[in-house]
Amino acid sequence: MNAIAPQVSSVSALPSAEELDRSLRDASPAEVIAAALKTVGREKLALVSSFGTESATLLKVMADVDPAIPVIFLDTGWLFEETLAYRDTLIATLGLKDVRSIKPAEETLTREDPERDLWFSDPDACCRIRKVEPLARALKPFSAWLNGRKRFQGNARADIPVVEDDGARLKFNPFANVSREELEAIFVRAKLPRHPLASSGFLSVGCMPCTSRTAEGEDERAGRWRGRAKTECGIHTMKTS
Repeated sequence: MNAIAPQVSSVSALPSAEELDRSLRDASPAEVIAAALKTVGREKLALVSSFGTESATLLKVMADVDPAIPVIFLDTGWLFEETLAYRDTLIATLGLKDVRSIKPAEETLTREDPERDLWFSDPDACCRIRKVEPLARALKPFSAWLNGRKRFQGNARADIPVVEDDGARLKFNPFANVSREELEAIFVRAKLPRHPLASSGFLSVGCMPCTSRTAEGEDERAGRWRGRAKTECGIHTMKTS
């Protein structure tokens, strides 16, 4: 697919999330990304990626539409070295032109997590200062963002729309309708490299202290915050401003 020239719209002229969701409910992931690009323009659209075990698929679809769409990557300070290496591999493999690695504010870490043990004592607070707040800062210039959540992941993700209102901006979920089989087909068809930890039993990879291997038969996100009621880091449960 050829790259689509960005068409810039003013924020006040943007269609509603409900209107866009109705029109894109049965659209392919590529069509959803193209529609987001047409709605707000490349300078106002970002894709947020963890460069996790399934991230290559959405990044591949995006790159086929326009590899210059900005990609926001939250480098929390607790990521596996394998994830950082995978980020670099996918940038080269897919020809991504604008990947922005965003780190937490040092002053916030010094004030709220001086011993680097907040992940254990208060994981919600740890996610807030290492993911939620940095993402909020990074999204300030944008009118819409793309992410890779899927309904088959269950829990809070089971009923996500294709497009939703995220406070100050539109939030597009191009993979809302895809199945595990469709994701695997993208990996195989495009011969995409796998995350280095996937073959070791890590079906979902986040920060090192809060990620564990997934046993056979478990939900794919069971290894995240194991033993706690927590299932989301917060970037998808808090409205952005």
